[in-house]
Amino acid sequence: MQRKVGSQLNKDTFIDRVLEAESTLYHVSKSILTHDQDCEDAVQGAILKAYNKLDTLKKEQYFKTWLVRILINECYSLKRKEYPQVSYEEYFESVEIHDKKDYSELYLAIQKLPDRIRITIVLYYVEGYSVEEIKEILEIPAGTVKSRLANGRKLLKIKLENMEANYG
Repeated sequence: MQRKVGSQLNKDTFIDRVLEAESTLYHVSKSILTHDQDCEDAVQGAILKAYNKLDTLKKEQYFKTWLVRILINECYSLKRKEYPQVSYEEYFESVEIHDKKDYSELYLAIQKLPDRIRITIVLYYVEGYSVEEIKEILEIPAGTVKSRLANGRKLLKIKLENMEANYG
């Protein structure tokens, strides 16, 4: 028997919608978690939770927003369990690994932003969500979304200028 939301979302449709959201799920998880394996675990956990809680989805058109919210909660849950604190050595090792993979300065600057600002920046600039959609995903007021975006832009400018001064 196939599960349905109202009479809209069956198993095949669920799979299609998850596949459509795949790159967004990766970008969002990567903005919260450092290691690819953790990102994969968080995405898989979020998909499983979403499938099991399909009956809580009120409108199919909000599927992606709903799934991203589940993923964000899953990422923070995983982060709390496995990485309560990251030592300076681990942090700098992860930055060195990123440098070896030739990540751009912008990516490195984004990774150094505080979590709340980083996820907002990624949702808005990388994934193209509107302020209103981010408000729904993060369950915060629109003014907070706008303020985090403004703070993120200022911090990125400072971080990129510092990188340019150090490497340029």
